[in-house]
Amino acid sequence: MLVLGIETSCDETAAAVIRGGDRSILSHRLLSQVDDHRPYLGVVPEIAARVHIEHVDRLVEEAMAEAGIRFGDLAGIAATAGPGLIGGLMVGLMTGKAIAAAAGKPLIAVNHLEGHALSPRLMAPVPFPYLLLLVSGGHCQLLIVEGVGTYRRLGTTIDDAVGEAFDKVAKLLGLGYPGGPAIEKVAESGDAKRFALPRPMLGRKDCHFSFSGLKTAVRQAVTALPLPLDLAAVADMAASFQGAVADVMADRLARAIAVFHGLYPEARHVVIAGGVAANRTLRARLTETAEGAGMALLAPPFWLCTDNAAMIAWAGFERLRLGLTDALDFAPRPRWPLDPTAPPAGFAGVKA
Repeated sequence: MLVLGIETSCDETAAAVIRGGDRSILSHRLLSQVDDHRPYLGVVPEIAARVHIEHVDRLVEEAMAEAGIRFGDLAGIAATAGPGLIGGLMVGLMTGKAIAAAAGKPLIAVNHLEGHALSPRLMAPVPFPYLLLLVSGGHCQLLIVEGVGTYRRLGTTIDDAVGEAFDKVAKLLGLGYPGGPAIEKVAESGDAKRFALPRPMLGRKDCHFSFSGLKTAVRQAVTALPLPLDLAAVADMAASFQGAVADVMADRLARAIAVFHGLYPEARHVVIAGGVAANRTLRARLTETAEGAGMALLAPPFWLCTDNAAMIAWAGFERLRLGLTDALDFAPRPRWPLDPTAPPAGFAGVKA
Protein backbone atom coordinates (compact mmCIF):
# COMPACT_ATOMS: atom_id res chain seq x y z
CA MET A 1 0.00 0.00 0.00
CA LEU A 2 1.83 3.10 -1.29
CA VAL A 3 0.91 6.50 0.12
CA LEU A 4 2.10 9.96 -0.90
CA GLY A 5 2.39 12.44 1.96
CA ILE A 6 2.45 16.25 1.65
CA GLU A 7 3.38 18.57 4.55
CA THR A 8 3.02 22.38 4.42
CA SER A 9 1.64 23.32 7.84
CA CYS A 10 4.37 25.78 8.85
CA ASP A 11 7.83 26.53 7.46
CA GLU A 12 8.85 23.22 5.88
CA THR A 13 7.66 22.10 2.46
CA ALA A 14 7.89 18.32 2.17
CA ALA A 15 6.73 15.33 0.14
CA ALA A 16 7.33 11.63 0.75
CA VAL A 17 6.24 8.20 -0.41
CA ILE A 18 5.99 5.30 2.04
CA ARG A 19 5.09 1.64 1.62
CA GLY A 20 2.99 0.88 4.65
CA GLY A 21 3.16 -2.90 4.63
CA ASP A 22 6.86 -3.06 5.52
CA ARG A 23 7.28 0.47 6.91
CA SER A 24 9.55 1.53 4.06
CA ILE A 25 10.25 5.18 3.30
CA LEU A 26 10.72 5.08 -0.46
CA SER A 27 11.44 8.78 -0.80
CA HIS A 28 11.48 12.02 1.12
CA ARG A 29 12.02 15.56 -0.11
CA LEU A 30 12.08 18.55 2.24
CA LEU A 31 12.75 22.24 1.76
CA SER A 32 13.49 24.18 4.96
CA GLN A 33 12.49 27.82 5.04
CA VAL A 34 14.75 28.75 7.95
CA ASP A 35 16.84 31.13 5.83
CA ASP A 36 13.69 32.86 4.57
CA HIS A 37 12.44 33.57 8.09
CA ARG A 38 15.72 34.06 9.99
CA PRO A 39 15.86 37.85 9.36
CA TYR A 40 12.51 38.17 11.17
CA LEU A 41 13.47 35.83 14.07
CA GLY A 42 10.28 33.86 13.51
CA VAL A 43 7.95 32.46 10.88
CA VAL A 44 6.17 35.00 8.67
CA PRO A 45 2.93 33.32 7.44
CA GLU A 46 2.77 35.17 4.11
CA ILE A 47 6.37 34.26 3.24
CA ALA A 48 5.79 30.65 4.27
CA ALA A 49 2.74 30.29 2.02
CA ARG A 50 4.55 31.85 -0.93
CA VAL A 51 7.51 29.47 -0.60
CA HIS A 52 5.15 26.49 -0.35
CA ILE A 53 3.47 27.55 -3.61
CA GLU A 54 6.81 27.93 -5.38
CA HIS A 55 8.22 24.52 -4.41
CA VAL A 56 5.53 21.97 -3.49
CA ASP A 57 4.93 20.71 -7.05
CA ARG A 58 8.65 20.17 -7.65
CA LEU A 59 9.08 18.31 -4.35
CA VAL A 60 6.13 16.03 -5.09
CA GLU A 61 7.56 15.30 -8.55
CA GLU A 62 10.98 14.51 -7.08
CA ALA A 63 9.52 12.27 -4.36
CA MET A 64 7.53 10.27 -6.92
CA ALA A 65 10.57 9.96 -9.20
CA GLU A 66 12.81 8.77 -6.37
CA ALA A 67 10.22 6.18 -5.37
CA GLY A 68 10.03 5.07 -9.00
CA ILE A 69 6.25 5.11 -9.19
CA ARG A 70 3.39 6.97 -10.88
CA PHE A 71 0.31 8.48 -9.31
CA GLY A 72 -1.75 5.53 -10.51
CA ASP A 73 0.35 3.22 -8.31
CA LEU A 74 -0.66 5.02 -5.12
CA ALA A 75 -3.28 3.72 -2.72
CA GLY A 76 -3.98 7.23 -1.46
CA ILE A 77 -2.76 10.80 -1.05
CA ALA A 78 -2.28 12.16 2.47
CA ALA A 79 -1.97 15.91 3.01
CA THR A 80 -1.73 17.91 6.21
CA ALA A 81 -5.05 19.71 6.73
CA GLY A 82 -4.33 21.28 10.14
CA PRO A 83 -3.51 22.60 12.59
CA GLY A 84 -1.10 25.23 11.28
CA LEU A 85 -0.82 28.40 9.25
CA ILE A 86 -3.91 28.66 7.08
CA GLY A 87 -2.03 29.81 3.96
CA GLY A 88 0.38 26.91 4.08
CA LEU A 89 -2.36 24.39 4.84
CA MET A 90 -4.33 25.55 1.81
CA VAL A 91 -1.33 25.04 -0.48
CA GLY A 92 -0.60 21.47 0.58
CA LEU A 93 -4.20 20.34 0.93
CA MET A 94 -5.19 21.76 -2.46
CA THR A 95 -2.20 20.02 -4.03
CA GLY A 96 -3.26 16.73 -2.45
CA LYS A 97 -6.85 17.22 -3.61
CA ALA A 98 -5.75 17.92 -7.18
CA ILE A 99 -3.62 14.77 -7.33
CA ALA A 100 -6.36 12.66 -5.73
CA ALA A 101 -8.95 13.95 -8.20
CA ALA A 102 -6.74 13.53 -11.26
CA ALA A 103 -5.53 10.05 -10.29
CA GLY A 104 -8.88 8.85 -8.97
CA LYS A 105 -7.37 8.02 -5.58
CA PRO A 106 -8.70 8.61 -2.06
CA LEU A 107 -7.69 11.70 -0.11
CA ILE A 108 -6.67 11.48 3.54
CA ALA A 109 -6.75 14.85 5.32
CA VAL A 110 -4.21 14.37 8.10
CA ASN A 111 -4.04 16.11 11.44
CA HIS A 112 -0.42 17.28 11.72
CA LEU A 113 -0.39 16.35 15.42
CA GLU A 114 -1.56 12.85 14.58
CA GLY A 115 1.40 12.62 12.21
CA HIS A 116 3.70 13.24 15.16
CA ALA A 117 1.66 10.97 17.44
CA LEU A 118 1.85 7.97 15.11
CA SER A 119 5.39 8.55 13.78
CA PRO A 120 7.06 6.00 16.14
CA ARG A 121 4.95 3.29 14.54
CA LEU A 122 6.65 4.04 11.22
CA MET A 123 9.89 2.81 12.81
CA ALA A 124 8.51 -0.17 14.78
CA PRO A 125 5.14 -1.81 15.60
CA VAL A 126 4.57 0.08 18.86
CA PRO A 127 1.36 -1.29 20.40
CA PHE A 128 -1.55 0.85 21.55
CA PRO A 129 -2.03 2.37 24.03
CA TYR A 130 1.05 4.45 24.74
CA LEU A 131 1.77 7.75 26.46
CA LEU A 132 2.83 10.60 24.18
CA LEU A 133 4.73 13.74 25.05
CA LEU A 134 4.32 16.07 22.07
CA VAL A 135 6.69 19.03 22.23
CA SER A 136 7.25 21.54 19.44
CA GLY A 137 7.24 25.22 18.61
CA GLY A 138 3.46 25.38 18.71
CA HIS A 139 2.44 22.49 20.96
CA CYS A 140 3.23 21.02 24.35
CA GLN A 141 0.89 18.20 25.34
CA LEU A 142 0.72 14.90 27.17
CA LEU A 143 -1.73 12.49 25.54
CA ILE A 144 -2.70 8.84 25.72
CA VAL A 145 -2.67 7.38 22.21
CA GLU A 146 -5.40 4.76 22.49
CA GLY A 147 -5.62 4.07 18.76
CA VAL A 148 -5.71 5.76 15.37
CA GLY A 149 -7.98 8.77 15.78
CA THR A 150 -8.50 8.14 19.52
CA TYR A 151 -6.56 10.39 21.89
CA ARG A 152 -7.03 11.39 25.52
CA ARG A 153 -5.30 14.58 26.60
CA LEU A 154 -3.83 14.54 30.11
CA GLY A 155 -2.06 17.88 30.04
CA THR A 156 -1.18 20.87 27.90
CA THR A 157 0.48 24.25 28.26
CA ILE A 158 -1.59 26.99 29.86
CA ASP A 159 0.43 29.66 28.04
CA ASP A 160 3.42 29.06 25.74
CA ALA A 161 4.69 25.94 24.03
CA VAL A 162 8.18 24.84 25.03
CA GLY A 163 9.55 25.35 21.51
CA GLU A 164 8.23 28.90 21.53
CA ALA A 165 10.01 29.47 24.86
CA PHE A 166 13.29 28.24 23.35
CA ASP A 167 12.89 30.64 20.42
CA LYS A 168 12.15 33.65 22.63
CA VAL A 169 14.99 32.95 25.06
CA ALA A 170 17.38 32.52 22.14
CA LYS A 171 16.25 35.91 20.85
CA LEU A 172 16.94 37.47 24.28
CA LEU A 173 20.43 35.99 24.23
CA GLY A 174 21.14 37.10 20.67
CA LEU A 175 21.42 33.53 19.39
CA GLY A 176 19.13 33.93 16.39
CA TYR A 177 16.50 31.60 14.94
CA PRO A 178 15.58 28.76 15.30
CA GLY A 179 16.22 28.91 19.02
CA GLY A 180 16.15 25.27 20.07
CA PRO A 181 19.29 24.05 18.28
CA ALA A 182 21.10 27.32 19.07
CA ILE A 183 20.46 27.08 22.82
CA GLU A 184 21.36 23.38 22.91
CA LYS A 185 24.70 24.03 21.21
CA VAL A 186 25.69 27.01 23.39
CA ALA A 187 24.51 25.28 26.58
CA GLU A 188 27.11 22.54 26.12
CA SER A 189 29.81 24.86 27.50
CA GLY A 190 27.59 26.54 30.11
CA ASP A 191 27.11 26.21 33.87
CA ALA A 192 23.49 25.21 34.46
CA LYS A 193 23.71 26.17 38.15
CA ARG A 194 24.79 29.78 37.69
CA PHE A 195 21.29 31.27 37.38
CA ALA A 196 18.53 30.25 39.80
CA LEU A 197 15.52 30.06 37.48
CA PRO A 198 12.00 28.97 38.51
CA ARG A 199 10.45 25.60 37.68
CA PRO A 200 6.81 26.47 36.88
CA MET A 201 4.12 23.90 37.79
CA LEU A 202 6.68 21.61 39.48
CA GLY A 203 4.96 19.17 41.84
CA ARG A 204 1.39 19.99 40.80
CA LYS A 205 -1.08 17.12 40.76
CA ASP A 206 -2.29 17.89 37.24
CA CYS A 207 -0.23 17.31 34.08
CA HIS A 208 -0.20 20.84 32.66
CA PHE A 209 2.78 23.01 31.69
CA SER A 210 3.63 26.70 31.92
CA PHE A 211 6.66 28.48 30.45
CA SER A 212 5.67 32.15 30.48
CA GLY A 213 7.05 32.78 33.97
CA LEU A 214 10.31 31.04 33.13
CA LYS A 215 10.77 33.28 30.09
CA THR A 216 10.10 36.34 32.25
CA ALA A 217 12.68 35.19 34.79
CA VAL A 218 15.26 34.78 32.02
CA ARG A 219 14.51 38.28 30.70
CA GLN A 220 14.87 39.79 34.18
CA ALA A 221 18.15 37.97 34.78
CA VAL A 222 19.52 39.04 31.40
CA THR A 223 18.47 42.66 32.00
CA ALA A 224 20.44 42.66 35.28
CA LEU A 225 23.66 41.62 33.53
CA PRO A 226 26.17 44.14 32.16
CA LEU A 227 25.98 44.69 28.41
CA PRO A 228 27.14 43.49 26.03
CA LEU A 229 26.65 39.94 27.31
CA ASP A 230 29.89 37.97 27.36
CA LEU A 231 30.05 34.48 25.92
CA ALA A 232 30.23 32.83 29.34
CA ALA A 233 27.05 34.57 30.51
CA VAL A 234 25.18 33.53 27.37
CA ALA A 235 26.32 29.91 27.71
CA ASP A 236 25.47 29.80 31.42
CA MET A 237 22.02 31.28 30.86
CA ALA A 238 21.33 28.86 28.00
CA ALA A 239 22.37 25.94 30.19
CA SER A 240 20.35 27.22 33.16
CA PHE A 241 17.24 27.67 31.02
CA GLN A 242 17.62 24.26 29.38
CA GLY A 243 18.11 22.69 32.81
CA ALA A 244 14.95 24.34 34.13
CA VAL A 245 12.97 23.09 31.14
CA ALA A 246 14.36 19.57 31.64
CA ASP A 247 13.32 19.60 35.31
CA VAL A 248 9.80 20.73 34.42
CA MET A 249 9.40 18.23 31.59
CA ALA A 250 10.64 15.35 33.75
CA ASP A 251 8.29 16.26 36.59
CA ARG A 252 5.26 16.64 34.32
CA LEU A 253 6.08 13.36 32.54
CA ALA A 254 6.40 11.52 35.85
CA ARG A 255 2.96 12.76 36.86
CA ALA A 256 1.46 11.71 33.53
CA ILE A 257 3.04 8.26 33.81
CA ALA A 258 1.33 7.81 37.19
CA VAL A 259 -2.04 8.70 35.65
CA PHE A 260 -1.36 6.48 32.63
CA HIS A 261 -0.44 3.53 34.87
CA GLY A 262 -3.71 3.93 36.71
CA LEU A 263 -5.67 3.63 33.47
CA TYR A 264 -3.48 1.08 31.65
CA PRO A 265 -1.34 -0.81 34.18
CA GLU A 266 0.06 -3.20 31.55
CA ALA A 267 1.18 -0.54 29.06
CA ARG A 268 4.92 0.10 29.01
CA HIS A 269 5.72 2.66 26.30
CA VAL A 270 6.31 6.41 26.48
CA VAL A 271 6.85 8.24 23.19
CA ILE A 272 8.29 11.73 22.67
CA ALA A 273 7.74 13.49 19.35
CA GLY A 274 7.85 16.98 17.87
CA GLY A 275 10.76 19.25 17.08
CA VAL A 276 11.86 19.76 20.69
CA ALA A 277 12.19 15.98 21.04
CA ALA A 278 15.40 16.32 19.00
CA ASN A 279 17.08 18.01 22.00
CA ARG A 280 19.57 15.46 23.33
CA THR A 281 19.64 16.84 26.87
CA LEU A 282 15.87 16.57 27.18
CA ARG A 283 15.87 13.10 25.65
CA ALA A 284 18.40 11.87 28.20
CA ARG A 285 16.49 13.34 31.13
CA LEU A 286 13.13 12.01 29.95
CA THR A 287 14.63 8.58 29.29
CA GLU A 288 15.83 8.52 32.89
CA THR A 289 12.37 9.50 34.12
CA ALA A 290 10.56 6.89 32.04
CA GLU A 291 12.94 4.07 32.90
CA GLY A 292 12.74 4.98 36.57
CA ALA A 293 8.99 4.37 36.34
CA GLY A 294 9.44 1.04 34.57
CA MET A 295 8.58 2.42 31.13
CA ALA A 296 10.47 2.29 27.84
CA LEU A 297 11.00 5.68 26.17
CA LEU A 298 10.75 5.66 22.39
CA ALA A 299 11.65 8.56 20.13
CA PRO A 300 11.72 8.74 16.34
CA PRO A 301 15.05 9.56 14.67
CA PHE A 302 15.92 13.25 14.96
CA TRP A 303 14.84 14.06 11.39
CA LEU A 304 11.46 12.42 11.98
CA CYS A 305 10.85 14.54 15.10
CA THR A 306 10.72 17.78 13.14
CA ASP A 307 8.03 18.50 10.54
CA ASN A 308 8.26 16.08 7.62
CA ALA A 309 6.11 14.36 5.04
CA ALA A 310 6.99 10.77 5.91
CA MET A 311 4.98 10.96 9.13
CA ILE A 312 2.05 12.46 7.20
CA ALA A 313 2.20 9.61 4.68
CA TRP A 314 2.35 7.09 7.53
CA ALA A 315 -0.63 8.65 9.32
CA GLY A 316 -2.42 8.51 5.97
CA PHE A 317 -1.60 4.81 5.66
CA GLU A 318 -2.82 4.10 9.21
CA ARG A 319 -6.13 5.83 8.46
CA LEU A 320 -6.49 4.42 4.96
CA ARG A 321 -6.24 0.81 6.06
CA LEU A 322 -9.09 1.49 8.49
CA GLY A 323 -11.19 2.94 5.67
CA LEU A 324 -10.88 6.50 6.99
CA THR A 325 -10.79 8.77 3.94
CA ASP A 326 -12.03 12.29 3.29
CA ALA A 327 -14.09 14.11 0.70
CA LEU A 328 -12.48 16.56 -1.71
CA ASP A 329 -14.35 19.45 -0.06
CA PHE A 330 -12.51 18.95 3.25
CA ALA A 331 -11.59 22.41 4.57
CA PRO A 332 -8.23 23.20 6.20
CA ARG A 333 -8.34 23.73 9.95
CA PRO A 334 -5.93 26.20 11.57
CA ARG A 335 -6.97 24.78 14.96
CA TRP A 336 -7.58 21.04 15.23
CA PRO A 337 -7.13 19.41 18.67
CA LEU A 338 -6.43 15.71 18.88
CA ASP A 339 -8.79 15.45 21.83
CA PRO A 340 -11.71 17.82 21.15
CA THR A 341 -13.43 16.72 24.37
CA ALA A 342 -10.59 17.90 26.65
CA PRO A 343 -11.61 20.81 28.90
CA PRO A 344 -9.83 24.17 28.54
CA ALA A 345 -6.62 24.31 30.55
CA GLY A 346 -5.86 28.02 30.35
CA PHE A 347 -6.78 30.67 32.87
CA ALA A 348 -8.77 33.79 31.98
CA GLY A 349 -7.27 35.42 28.92
CA VAL A 350 -4.82 32.56 28.38
CA LYS A 351 -5.01 30.17 25.45
CA ALA A 352 -6.11 26.62 26.23
